[in-house]
Amino acid sequence: MATMTAASTRPWTTEKPTALLVLADGTVIEGSGLGATGSAVAEVCFNTALTGYQEILTDPSYAGQIVTFTFPHIGNIGTNDEDIEDLNPVARAGAVGAVFKADVTNPSSYRAASGLDQWLKKRGIVALSGIDTRALTALIREKGMPNAVIAHAPDGIFHIDDLKRRAAAWSGLIGLDLAKDVTSGQSSVWRETPWVWDEGFGEQTDPSMHVVAIDYGVKRNILRLLAGLGAKVTVVPANTGAEDILAMRPDGIFLSNGPGDPEATGDYAVPVIQDLLKTDIPVFGICLGHQMLALALGGKTAKMHQGHHGANHPVKDHTTGKVEIVSMNHGFAVDAGSLPTGVEETHVSLFDGSNCGITLTGRPVFSVQHHPEASPGPQDSHYLFRRFVNLIREKRGEPALAERA
Repeated sequence: MATMTAASTRPWTTEKPTALLVLADGTVIEGSGLGATGSAVAEVCFNTALTGYQEILTDPSYAGQIVTFTFPHIGNIGTNDEDIEDLNPVARAGAVGAVFKADVTNPSSYRAASGLDQWLKKRGIVALSGIDTRALTALIREKGMPNAVIAHAPDGIFHIDDLKRRAAAWSGLIGLDLAKDVTSGQSSVWRETPWVWDEGFGEQTDPSMHVVAIDYGVKRNILRLLAGLGAKVTVVPANTGAEDILAMRPDGIFLSNGPGDPEATGDYAVPVIQDLLKTDIPVFGICLGHQMLALALGGKTAKMHQGHHGANHPVKDHTTGKVEIVSMNHGFAVDAGSLPTGVEETHVSLFDGSNCGITLTGRPVFSVQHHPEASPGPQDSHYLFRRFVNLIREKRGEPALAERA
């Protein structure tokens, strides 16, 4: 018969929390800390994707946000140097915090170069695990995305009153221009093409067109897909003027995704877009670029209650009648009712009916709210890049590519 030891008979104990999520209303959620130590103030959202956590956390569109993952097991495949989306990893543009249900385990993927905890530390992301993420998600669905402070202290010592004051005092994302914080510091040429199994990324060495991408927080895979279709892609900072862009003689202009309030970024970006629209150069926008194109055309944007964040969102393309499963990441949306005559709604969310795409009637100009490069579906929305390239080809008298390969 086994002998009971003192350790096996001692009462259950509760570990001291080493991380807190303190909401602006004073709610304190305790958990176990991982990633970077310290604290960050931001808006809390939830993401329903089952995979792609590294791409999510490095997407510059998540600047100023803490991401709650609804899928309970995050970190199982570790991290690597390929699955990042910000152009300059040293700048660490992206989410400032992360919340997980289960403790992070050791990685089990052959592609893993490091564990998630180690990678979070390197990225400066404060993280918390061991909480009921379903309850937090339900709170966000009911009350909207709260402002909060996420804090990690290995010794478990927190000044909770100070954290509450910081959370309550933060003004939030409305009126906040974050594109200026995540954009490129200077112009550059992008040549990398999409990843191929067992080969890695390729390189565009013989481009057939020139696309200028205005970087409001652009993701790498957007640029890869453009390069993969034959484009030389010149990436320019968010505040680049129309005259400088046109001097590059682009065949097409891309308006990128990015974080923050589109109206705030639009103070300097919208006049540039309006000047570019005076030409007949094809224009394609994604996410923040979509919202600012709508503003430039006379529409309006508004803050959403809980936003759209995930890789399982159904969107209908009115131009084809097809439904696609897309990746979304936005807390602001275009008000479809505000769109003026001549601007058509092309895509709509089948979750809530919100606008997900527009086109300028009779002009080679269109945009979408969702992220066609993020590969849910897995490639349901890749046709949009071919649609853009076809506008360039049509202008040059070249035959169109099949939208769906």
